[in-house]
Amino acid sequence: MIFTTAISKDRSPLKKNLWLLSFIGIFLLIWGDSLIRTSDISNWMLENTLVFIFLFVLIVFYKKYQFSDLSFLLICIYLCMHVYGSKYTYAENPFGYWLKDTFNLTRNPYDRIVHFCFGFLLAYPMREVFLKWLNFPKWVAWALPIEITLSISGLYELIEWAVADIFFKEQGEAYLGSQGDIWDAQKDMFLAFLGAILATTIVSIVKKKFRLHEKD
Repeated sequence: MIFTTAISKDRSPLKKNLWLLSFIGIFLLIWGDSLIRTSDISNWMLENTLVFIFLFVLIVFYKKYQFSDLSFLLICIYLCMHVYGSKYTYAENPFGYWLKDTFNLTRNPYDRIVHFCFGFLLAYPMREVFLKWLNFPKWVAWALPIEITLSISGLYELIEWAVADIFFKEQGEAYLGSQGDIWDAQKDMFLAFLGAILATTIVSIVKKKFRLHEKD
């Protein structure tokens, strides 16, 4: 049912879109809680700079370019995961510590999970942009989210380096969350890349299996 909604071209105004209003409400609650109860306000501000920019873009272009309910859901889940990470810093995230203790891991894996979900959760919304808004061919709309995920991941690692080593050295360790892994940046990029490949592959298989057609 939700997949049918996702490929539907018709959209309701914001005030009538109960799904979107629900997503907004859930995100604002989690975002507000992360701010009020953060353990490091300076790190919270750094981590959420891109969130402010991302939300600003979504608001500005909402009337002209509207995502499907499925894309808004995926975006909401990713943003909630990110701001939850910023609440404690990624390296000190309690859910990550629970995973570490439960599965006898060598490090807190929460940052790895979020990097993977960047590709896995946002590949579909990116595909929708290229397919529905820009009218790109389907094969291009399949390939570009993967390529862009890898490019953005690389750019983000450069931003992390600049923030941590040049502009805000006192917040560097908390912001990076590398936990002593010298290959942390490369692993984060690979996980995001892998997530995007899996997401686009799953979408293609589902559409083919259930013979779902997208309108160019």
